[in-house]
Amino acid sequence: MRILVTGAAGLLGRATLRALAESGVETLRAFVRPSTDTTFLDALGEAYPGVRFEVVRGNLLDPQAVRDAVRGVDAITHLAAAMRGSPADLVLNTVVATRNVLDAISRRRRLRLVLVSSIGIHATATLPPHSRVDEDTPLEPHPERRDPYTFAKWRQETLVRERAARQAWDLVVVRPGVIYGPASRAEISARVGVRLFGVLLHFGRRAPLPLTFVDNCADAVALATLEPAAAGGTFNVIDDDVPTCGEYLRRYRREVARVLAVPVPYPLAMGLSRAVEAYHHRSRGQLPAVFTPYRTAATWKPHVYAAERIRALGWRPRVSTDEALRRTFAAWRERHRSP
Repeated sequence: MRILVTGAAGLLGRATLRALAESGVETLRAFVRPSTDTTFLDALGEAYPGVRFEVVRGNLLDPQAVRDAVRGVDAITHLAAAMRGSPADLVLNTVVATRNVLDAISRRRRLRLVLVSSIGIHATATLPPHSRVDEDTPLEPHPERRDPYTFAKWRQETLVRERAARQAWDLVVVRPGVIYGPASRAEISARVGVRLFGVLLHFGRRAPLPLTFVDNCADAVALATLEPAAAGGTFNVIDDDVPTCGEYLRRYRREVARVLAVPVPYPLAMGLSRAVEAYHHRSRGQLPAVFTPYRTAATWKPHVYAAERIRALGWRPRVSTDEALRRTFAAWRERHRSP
């Protein structure tokens, strides 16, 4: 079996390659950018001598490079997506790049396509506080009212579903929570709060933080790629015993670095959002509508995220949340100490 992994050099991509190799996949093809350092693949090759690792260098915005990458594969695990940048960059490197993958396999049959999406595209703004959010929760009805990253991921998943409905692909969708690990760039999720002029406005507080450690998430993605029973399924991925946003921040401040934070209760956050949105309209856009009631409700209203379907397939977090946070925070602490 030959599996193509896009975004193979990213945080989740590297862990997913390892998880697939551990599962005994015969050939793993890694799609990476032309300038990517692939020494990590050499290390994987030494660790798993029974697995053949192939490298395809290119850009998902180049249709020919994508056609070359998908040739002869039995499954595609599509991880590639832009994590930051302007709205145009996010759409280009998430939605347009995904469309190129879909175009390249448009005539393929009996192909498993695994899309790694996000739990952030669920319609949480209109749910009552403390609602259960699972795979059956509807998708965001107003993605244009959310942040650009959420919009791009929403459009990516809806695009894939629209195309898959007309094709004979076996589509599996994985929606991870907040992925983290020692190599993570972002240390404090926007679900915890937003930095403004050097101060963290701590909006999340009592809301559960839907974390998934990168190795645990990679195991779930590998399972979704290889397990026949996953066919046609959608799977949220959240670890066990996740902390609230407040618990996460307290532990971060204790084990990583001090952060000047101002707690903002949810009712106050909604009040501030209404004021910002009102002034945005009165000033005709002079003040950007960074905070709106809709975004605030979608991001910081406390909900309980469930991931029972992936557990029904046999997935269990290999690393406990307490241990994963300990490893991650220790690495981040050293990073802060480095000159």
